[in-house]
Amino acid sequence: MNNGFSHCLQIFPTININRTAEYYERLGFRAVYYLDSIEPHVCLYRDSIEIILTQSKQDIFVPNRVSHGYGYDAYFIATEQQEIEHEFINLGVKIVRPLSTTDYYNNEFVFEDVDGRWIAVGNKIL
Repeated sequence: MNNGFSHCLQIFPTININRTAEYYERLGFRAVYYLDSIEPHVCLYRDSIEIILTQSKQDIFVPNRVSHGYGYDAYFIATEQQEIEHEFINLGVKIVRPLSTTDYYNNEFVFEDVDGRWIAVGNKIL
C-alpha cells in the first residue's frame, strides 16, 4: 500500500470567474459550475489536471512573478509539451517562454492565461 501523495489540484482565485472559466474551456478544459454554492467556484478538468476557480474579493489579481519578483502560478506536468504548445499557439494563447530546456533540466514552455498567470507546462528530462 502506497501512503504517498497521488495528485494535486490548483486553486486560482479570479476577479471574473465566468471569463476565466470560458478561457480554460477554450483550451479544452471541461467546466463544472458551482456558482450557487456557499463558496462559489468552478471546477475545470482536462486529462489529469484539475483547477478550481474561486471568486476573489480583491479588485485585481497579482501573479506570483509580480507579487514576489519571479515564479509561476502553476506548473502542469506533461509528456507531450510540443504538441500542447502547438495546440495552444493555434488557439491564440500567449506563449511567454517557448519550449526549451531549463537550467533545472526540464523541457517546458510557459503561457499566460487570461488573468495574467504564468503557467509552465513541462517535465523533467530523464
